[in-house]
Amino acid sequence: MTRTELEDIIVERLKTVFDPEIPVNIYDLGLIYRIELSDDLTRLDVDMTMTAPSCPMADFIVEDVRQKLEAIDGLTTVNVNLVFEPEWTQDMMSEEAKLELGLL
Repeated sequence: MTRTELEDIIVERLKTVFDPEIPVNIYDLGLIYRIELSDDLTRLDVDMTMTAPSCPMADFIVEDVRQKLEAIDGLTTVNVNLVFEPEWTQDMMSEEAKLELGLL
């Protein structure tokens, strides 16, 4: 599998994770800040945030991300880091997410 193919699968999996309070996936919400694969494509590091630091579903969402990414063939190590810098804003959302939430 090529790097591009693997990155596409990672994004597809991230788009299956939802905050139960928001009907848009975390990728389109702009909650994924960094996706970094090792040179040998076996280690994945993801930096993500929440819409608010006090999100009551944070642990659930991070674990959902971890489980879905760990299920990808070939990845032996998956690190999901919850970060709050930079602070998330609605500007980070995709156009599709803004439309879904009635912000456009």
